[in-house]
Amino acid sequence: MAALKQPVQLGTVGAPHGIRGEVRVKTFTEDPLALGDYGPLTTEDGLTLTVRTIRPAKSVVIVQFEEITDRTAAERLNGKGLFVERSALPDDLEEEEFYHADLIGLRAVDETGEEIGRITAVHNFGAGDMLEIRPRGGKSVMVPFTKPAVPTVSITNGMVTVNREMAGLLDKDEDAPAGQDQDILQGEAE
Repeated sequence: MAALKQPVQLGTVGAPHGIRGEVRVKTFTEDPLALGDYGPLTTEDGLTLTVRTIRPAKSVVIVQFEEITDRTAAERLNGKGLFVERSALPDDLEEEEFYHADLIGLRAVDETGEEIGRITAVHNFGAGDMLEIRPRGGKSVMVPFTKPAVPTVSITNGMVTVNREMAGLLDKDEDAPAGQDQDILQGEAE
C-alpha cells in the first residue's frame, strides 16, 4: 500500500455476490452506505477501486466497483482491506469520538504521568474497543477504551491517560486491601 501515506481502513471485501462482479463488503464507516463518499478506495496491494453502486444486505453491503466486471475478478478481492488516505476523512468529529488511525502511536501514561507504552492497535472483539499498548521491552497489554479506564485522550499532545486500576493493570500485590498480607488473603481463599 505504498501509494497511501496515512491509510485508514474503511472496510474488508468478502465473497462475490452473483456473476457480474459484485462483492460483499463489511464496512467500518458509521453509515455503511457512505463507503464511496471518501473517494477511490485502495487495497493493500495498491489496486484502486471506485464504488459504482452500493446497497445494504443484512450485516454487509453489496458493492459494484467500476473496475470489477465479473465474478473471477471479484473472487480475487476476497479478504482484501479497503483504505483511503486519512486526509479524505472529515475532521469535525463529535466530542469523545476518534479515528483509530489517530490513536495508534500515541503515548499512554498513567495518572501519575509514568509512561506505560504506546498504542499499537485498536481492537474490537465484540464487547467494545480495546487499546493494545506495548511497553518498552515488554509484552503488549490490552486496555478497555472506556472513559473510566482511559479518562483523557489528547491527540494534539500525542497521549492518552490510563487509570491503572480501572484498566486492570495493577499488580496482584497492589490489589490487596491496605494492611493485609497476601499470604493471609491466599489462606482465606483455600
